[in-house]
Amino acid sequence: MGRKEVEIIVYGADQLCPSCVNLPSSKETYDWLEAAISRKFAGQPFKISYVDIYNPPNDEHRQSFARRVIEEDMFYPVVLLEDRVVGEGNPRLKTIFAEMEKYGYQAV
Repeated sequence: MGRKEVEIIVYGADQLCPSCVNLPSSKETYDWLEAAISRKFAGQPFKISYVDIYNPPNDEHRQSFARRVIEEDMFYPVVLLEDRVVGEGNPRLKTIFAEMEKYGYQAV
């Protein structure tokens, strides 16, 4: 099956965003997403990475999106799947799963 391995990027920060006080941290959300997606689509590879918006890697694309999260006061963590925002603040698994299924992933 010629499915493309999707890339998921979680943009966040150590400190919670002001309106996200009772939500898990960005890093906790990243770990939770990785575990949930691995279970749902077992044996189907995907890439997931975490970007600290205040200390992004030396990659122009990621740096510019990290700036956007800060400048636009987006609720973080912001979850991107193939460069499309699929979650903000408190991402919903259902939305992310549905997006992955568009790329040929199948729930097990």
